[in-house]
Amino acid sequence: MKNWSRHLRLLPPEALLKTSEVDHADWNHQPLRGTIMRLRPRLVLSLLARQRFRRMLEVGYGSGVFMPELARHCDELYGIDPHNQHQAVSEVLARFDVAARLFSGSVSSLPFGDQFFDCVVAVSTLEFVDDLEAACLEIKRVLKPEGWLIVVTPGCSPVVDFGLWVLTRESAKNDFGDRRRTLIPTLLKHFAVQRRLTIPPVGSSVICLYTALKLCVPAERNIRAS
Repeated sequence: MKNWSRHLRLLPPEALLKTSEVDHADWNHQPLRGTIMRLRPRLVLSLLARQRFRRMLEVGYGSGVFMPELARHCDELYGIDPHNQHQAVSEVLARFDVAARLFSGSVSSLPFGDQFFDCVVAVSTLEFVDDLEAACLEIKRVLKPEGWLIVVTPGCSPVVDFGLWVLTRESAKNDFGDRRRTLIPTLLKHFAVQRRLTIPPVGSSVICLYTALKLCVPAERNIRAS
């Protein structure tokens, strides 16, 4: 997998704000948890393949931990998250020379114009969204016809959930409900898959830690829009 050896540019632990009960950005800097958590941004880098975009949106940016890395791949970086600490996170990012336009709101009702973004990134966030259909429709609306949607989502199995509990004492059932099972099927109703990666790269879904998808708007929508 390409780009795995590249140094990740993340916000340091002392700069991280706790923006919600499910914001565990500090885990990225812990010995064992961090090794697993950092697999997610590395999957994103592999799918981005050093591509640079004009405008990029991160859905569920949380404390902004991944934004220093995403800023390397775009001219204008945006973020949306339900929490209301967007100004505080923006100020933290500015201290690390990261300019990001952050908004408080829902992915199911995005405050952006049609075909505004070249790339949308969602790292372990869409499985927290109750109305996935509305979220997909909104992401399709704001993506340009040739735009990409990069999604990383955790695996869904008793084995993976037990591992999460051992490492974190967190319950996947409490956090995600049944949304992990419906997320990928819902995405595939609205988007076409360009590339798919899993951790580990081979094996059954029982041991899959993460699935990463590079998605695009189906050609038929582009034809209708032309």
